[in-house]
Amino acid sequence: MTSSNSTPAPRGWIVWSLRVTATAHLAGVLAQAALAGLFVTGDVDLLTWHRNNGGVTHSMLYLQLLAAVLLWRPGRGAWWPAAAGAALVALETVQVVLGQHRIIAGHFPLGMAIFGLSAVFTAWTWLGLRRAGAA
Repeated sequence: MTSSNSTPAPRGWIVWSLRVTATAHLAGVLAQAALAGLFVTGDVDLLTWHRNNGGVTHSMLYLQLLAAVLLWRPGRGAWWPAAAGAALVALETVQVVLGQHRIIAGHFPLGMAIFGLSAVFTAWTWLGLRRAGAA
């Protein structure tokens, strides 16, 4: 199957690996928000869960970045998902540092931005790639 610009659509396994990793990352980001909310209401044990989930979520983002790079090369897809993935890695790395240093005034709003960007990116993997002729 080809897209409208006569460039072959990326292979299905590449598209699905991007969809799965982006969805898993988004689920981790959502869990981070829930755990943070529960922590600030007084359940201090959830801070450890928040930290551990953050590590898993950040690791999932690296897999998402790898899938986005594969979409671009060798998949012949757009370059911007790889750039967006790299930008998210940079933002999440700052997020981790802010959290480790308990700089909540930056940690909370950056977390909300990461959630929004991750949601848009994940939606694109399911809707935009379908319109582009991918699996």
